[in-house]
Amino acid sequence: MAEKISAVKGMNDIAPQASAHWEWLESQLRTLMQRYGYRNVRTPIVEPTALFVRGLGEVTDIVEKEMYSFTDRLNGEELTLRPENTAGVVRAAVEHAMLYDGGQRLYYMGPMFRHERPQRGRYRQFHQFGAEALGFAGPDVDAELILMACDLWQALGLQGIALEINSLGQPSERLAHRQALIDHLSQHMDVLDEEARRRLHSNPLRILDTKNPAMQAVVEAAPRLMDYLGEASLAHFNGLRAILDAHGVSYRINPRLVRGMDYYNLSVFEFVTTELGAQGTVCAGGRYDGLFEQIGGKAAPAVGWALGMERILELLKAQACLPAVPVPDAYAVVPNAASMPIVMPVLRQLRGMGINVHMHAATAQGMGSMKSQFKKADGSGARVALIFGADELAQGQVAVKPLRAPEGEAAGAQTLEALSALAQWGPGLRVR
Repeated sequence: MAEKISAVKGMNDIAPQASAHWEWLESQLRTLMQRYGYRNVRTPIVEPTALFVRGLGEVTDIVEKEMYSFTDRLNGEELTLRPENTAGVVRAAVEHAMLYDGGQRLYYMGPMFRHERPQRGRYRQFHQFGAEALGFAGPDVDAELILMACDLWQALGLQGIALEINSLGQPSERLAHRQALIDHLSQHMDVLDEEARRRLHSNPLRILDTKNPAMQAVVEAAPRLMDYLGEASLAHFNGLRAILDAHGVSYRINPRLVRGMDYYNLSVFEFVTTELGAQGTVCAGGRYDGLFEQIGGKAAPAVGWALGMERILELLKAQACLPAVPVPDAYAVVPNAASMPIVMPVLRQLRGMGINVHMHAATAQGMGSMKSQFKKADGSGARVALIFGADELAQGQVAVKPLRAPEGEAAGAQTLEALSALAQWGPGLRVR
């Protein structure tokens, strides 16, 4: 026997039972995007490494530690499995001149890849759903995206998700704050951990996001970027707050909210929960007006967010908000393979009428006994069993055995109506 091959650590299979919940969540997200006028865009999983180095920043954790990068053996090109998809969407917009006729509202979903320690809600292959508004400069679109996420929590029935917001201002404002931050932190070198010392002159803003308890007092006393914002940046931030206030959206201004990519400016935000342990951020984003130029396009404003599908599903499970897994309407009990030429056209006719029918099929051990088939039928969750026994077929009939009460009169009536249509079926089979 050959050696068993297992999945790569941190890259998980999604079994059919769980996949049904994924499909339901994806459907909810697509419906939400349609209501807001966002259209689907699909980009490659593999992108040029330079896209992420230039877009995310060379000294970010993602680029330094987490990317799956490799050299193409055919042409020597440096490639990377996408660790996020905002840069890919902007690359596609630039390459295909998507903003030629004005702004674009887009959404995407799919797998992303980061080489980090797997834990609950954080995997090496994970899935994101993202919404990106390209070509719109005002705080109204920032607010639209936040309100869209609020609508999603309501549609899913989720509770206890808190919104945090901040402004990162513009590059010149961050530069002034950066120097003040370096000056402050340099006075406390004895408190800084190794990671903070490494970042002190390369990316000091990320030090504010530290989880090290020993550094919290120093970080709390650090200069705040908000105090370095100019009039235009403050107006943008206050414009966002005014719209959120008008909608009654609760939020907390978090001056330490900086995000992990260098492309952000002005508004940044996160939706967080306390129910997922360390991985408390379920949706995050902000404005990235400089990204188009960073990857070689013409300057254009942009804002967006992404949510982790695994984390949302974990939260839905924790709050008992997941729907029941769909079950078939009927299960066909077929005692022998010789009857299949009669049985299968009947089942196909039912499916054409909108009835979901699961057909029992032979395994290596054969069709199995009627008792075992009824056990399978009951385990499937089907409302009724369709019995194609020898006696029934000899009389040109199909026996219908209820397995459980239908969920609601409408569902039961639909099933019985379609099943009764078997009486009209050509070869003369009748329901009994």
